Amino acid sequence: MTTAPRTLPVQILPRYDPDESYRWNYDHGPEPVSIDVPPVDGDWTFCGLKAASPLGMPAGPLLNGKWILYYASLGFDVLTYKTVRSGFRECYDLPNLVPVETGSLNGSEERLSETASMNGSWAVSFGMPSMRPDEWRRDVEWTRENLSEDKLLSVSVVGTVQPDWSIADLAEDYAQCVRWAVESGAETVEMNFSCPNVATCDGQLFQQPDDAATVARAVREAAGSKPVIVKIGHVTERKSATALLDALAGSVDALAMTNSVAATVESSGRLLFGGQKRGICGAATREASTAQTRLFAELIRERGESTRLIGVGGAATTDDVRAYLEAGAECVHIATAAMVDPLTGIRIRQGLAR
Repeated sequence: MTTAPRTLPVQILPRYDPDESYRWNYDHGPEPVSIDVPPVDGDWTFCGLKAASPLGMPAGPLLNGKWILYYASLGFDVLTYKTVRSGFRECYDLPNLVPVETGSLNGSEERLSETASMNGSWAVSFGMPSMRPDEWRRDVEWTRENLSEDKLLSVSVVGTVQPDWSIADLAEDYAQCVRWAVESGAETVEMNFSCPNVATCDGQLFQQPDDAATVARAVREAAGSKPVIVKIGHVTERKSATALLDALAGSVDALAMTNSVAATVESSGRLLFGGQKRGICGAATREASTAQTRLFAELIRERGESTRLIGVGGAATTDDVRAYLEAGAECVHIATAAMVDPLTGIRIRQGLAR
């Protein structure tokens, strides 16, 4: 079953509206559009599965099945369903997307300034919301049924820490979400081990190798034969990268990097978000994320491992995608640029085709 696309003038293509709530955007998902999507020659894969191109989207913009089908019609071949939980979680209050003024980030920046217009980068503050399991499971199933066969559906999951839980309890919560995702039609599953916008350990597992290993083993068993991905945050040191690879060896098929670079944000001298850091996404993270991809690719080669890498962070052009591929990524996921300009994927495909 497929949803018939509609034809729209490109100047009115729908976009996520940062002035409206997360729930409003969830409820007002756009319809697929009819537009010429250039083919991309080559033998492309995602976690070893055949893909039509190296272009994908991370979980951030893909709130539900309607958003997934929309961006699938705009040239993205790997679509990641926005992070889900074993229970309902409300989104943070507005603002959820705040444009910031910044150059390339390296992780040492303490404070950035809000800017009136979007110039390529913004602070992201959602807090990993989730619909109820019965709701998102039905929607994932519907999405897979309506997504064309040449597209791949991944589902991002996260555990929900409770006050008296052990790491084993958290691991089982991740695993339960993975089982549900696979039953609903996910072809790959992604464990979100990095969210700079939450203070609990579920948002920082990539910095805790022993705990990360415990969760990854539980998810590996729950996923069965489905490829398992781990989304990680900003890592710059070889020692930390090596420790993480050691922890995840044998349990995961791929690493997705980088889930933003964190900083505090101010507006007219006033700290936003209660003074807490927020993940900065977009153009400002491209150099750091590409460098991190290169670092992990080198370590994987040195170790003789087969772990695959997914480049995430700031890509907006054909050259950006090529840079990630040359750094060692198997594929490249694009969020911010495509949220601002839905035709980003089409333009990149045109460049790759040339």
